[in-house]
Amino acid sequence: MAEEQKKTHTSLVVMGVITNAHGIRGEVKIKSFTEVPEDIAAYGPLLLDNGPRTVEIVQVRPARGVLIARLRGVTDRNAAERLKGCKLKLPRERLPDPEDEDEFYHADLIGLKAETAAGEAVGTVVAVQNFGASDLLEIRPATGGATFFLAFTRANVPVVDIAGGRVVVNLPVEEAEVAGPSTSERKRRKTKTAKAGKDAAQGGSDADRKDVRGA
Repeated sequence: MAEEQKKTHTSLVVMGVITNAHGIRGEVKIKSFTEVPEDIAAYGPLLLDNGPRTVEIVQVRPARGVLIARLRGVTDRNAAERLKGCKLKLPRERLPDPEDEDEFYHADLIGLKAETAAGEAVGTVVAVQNFGASDLLEIRPATGGATFFLAFTRANVPVVDIAGGRVVVNLPVEEAEVAGPSTSERKRRKTKTAKAGKDAAQGGSDADRKDVRGA
């Protein structure tokens, strides 16, 4: 269990990406993935990609869907252009834990083992996807082969045990879909995107889940 917790707390969350240089004085354009885009500057030094180099945003202003930012120590266009495409990351432990028991960071879900209520291995969560309707866990089967998607609802995923490194899943069958789960089971769990900041959560109606800002 301790090993699983350590693994979770050493994961990195993408807070934004440097998309290009701006002007001749070293400013850069940043696409921020925090709920309030300007909040990306409030987290202190951010890792460039997977580190060890860090950058600190010392000034930021909004401009047509991106942020124009000044980074400490970056003073000319050439230096700014070398940062194009770099992701700005933050260790997971520097983010607050979700307050809602049904809300989870993508970074905490990826890598969890998926198993049935009886303890039989189903696979591993390799990604959290959203194609416009709802959050989906992408699972790589324990037996190998192509990954599959499972809607991230209480009915399909009744147990999320981050510390234990697992999720308990109910694989849908035609009979269950015809009968339909109860109202509480239909409720979608909420996820904070792996590309999100301190308060961003993954999309939907107010009754089921909060909105997300993602890439």
